[in-house]
Amino acid sequence: MGQLRTPAARLPGGTGVGRRLYDMLRRQMADGTLCAGGRVPSTRALAAEFGVSRTTVTAVYDQLAAEGFIVTAAGRVARVASQLVPATAPQPGRRVRSAPPLSVFGRRVEKMVLSALPPGEPCRIDFLYGAVASRDFPTLQWRRAYQAALLKHQHRLYYEPPEGDASLQRALQGYLGRARGLSCDAEQIVIVHGSQQAIDLCARVLLDPGDAFVFEDPGYLMARRCFEATGARLLPVPVDDHGMDTARLPDDDRVRLAYTTPSHQFPLGAMLPIARRQELLQWAGRRRAWIIEDDYDGEFRYGQRPIDALQAIDRDSRVIYVGTFSKALSPQLRLGYLVLPPELVPVFRQAKRLTDRHAPVLEQRALASLIDSGAYERHVRRVRRENERRRTALLDAIAHHLPAVARVVGTAAGLHVVLWLPSVRQQDEPALEHAGEESFEDRAGHPCALGQPLRGRLEPS
Repeated sequence: MGQLRTPAARLPGGTGVGRRLYDMLRRQMADGTLCAGGRVPSTRALAAEFGVSRTTVTAVYDQLAAEGFIVTAAGRVARVASQLVPATAPQPGRRVRSAPPLSVFGRRVEKMVLSALPPGEPCRIDFLYGAVASRDFPTLQWRRAYQAALLKHQHRLYYEPPEGDASLQRALQGYLGRARGLSCDAEQIVIVHGSQQAIDLCARVLLDPGDAFVFEDPGYLMARRCFEATGARLLPVPVDDHGMDTARLPDDDRVRLAYTTPSHQFPLGAMLPIARRQELLQWAGRRRAWIIEDDYDGEFRYGQRPIDALQAIDRDSRVIYVGTFSKALSPQLRLGYLVLPPELVPVFRQAKRLTDRHAPVLEQRALASLIDSGAYERHVRRVRRENERRRTALLDAIAHHLPAVARVVGTAAGLHVVLWLPSVRQQDEPALEHAGEESFEDRAGHPCALGQPLRGRLEPS
């Protein structure tokens, strides 16, 4: 069918005389100047009064009639719709009714304190955690792969399966086996918009109000908030130099899941040793609880092969593995994945479909092409060498410029380290945080944040 092309069809987004006339009549009906059921000026009279063509006025009336503001009929006078109720301004001293209440979930989220997003000014030295150097992105390889995906003929443009494109699932199955020691079928992989959506899906599917969840103390605040938003109860487990202290795992009948970062504990950087990994798995088996393994930067281990994932030694299918491309490629891609125990695959696919139908398809196919060709793994090796060079420069600078009592931990892996300053008194911590937020001018004249305060980002449980 052909589209109807009249001035009326363009009125709502227009800026000409027709749009101004349309807006005027809408205002007069809203404030009661043109009352419900009352007559509307004839098109001839209105055209003469405003010095416009009758065709323009007719187009305006057609639009108003289509939206239900006026009623027109051949041979009859146009009238304001009888059901139209004019807007009333609040009377002085009259109490304005409040907005409808939020849901319980909404009220929980409203009260949460989340770390503020930092300013996005360019800077010469950037200590922001999670930022990836733009020059590290494989621009040429990505452009070729994306263009090939874009030009490939598709029979139709429609929604894809919520679990992700089959080509990326297959490519990830092979890559995770080589790089992280995972054993899984492609069907167990669900593609998501980064690890944050993966964690949110876990919270929605696995937790009810009144349930309990185990969480590393300190740990990743955004994950903790996802679990708390469900109404579940926090059970913190302390972290030491070897990661989560599994000897202090609780025996609680309401525990449904445990969240952990075993390959590079966030934020303190420890690696969970094999004995504790086995103890955590045994505990999950006894409690019939799930383990969420957040492997947010597992590719980046320096001086030795990356540690195999916890999921690789899971024999009872208790581990939900969360991975992301935010650290190896870019957080702006918003691509991550879940590797699920077989029994959870159907419900997570359904939950993903309700959330956003599917992840971007062209990006998935471009990434699958990079993995299949080996370009992605070559890129990871290159970026690992570059990050190791940056880490060495940072550690050398700390040793040179800071007191000897300053201690750095978490240097064996990942994209951040933790600096302990035992000579700083607790009461001086706010001043130190403030100094970290202040800006300075770099050699190019750009304001640059020295760093972000740790309290909001790494808040202990």
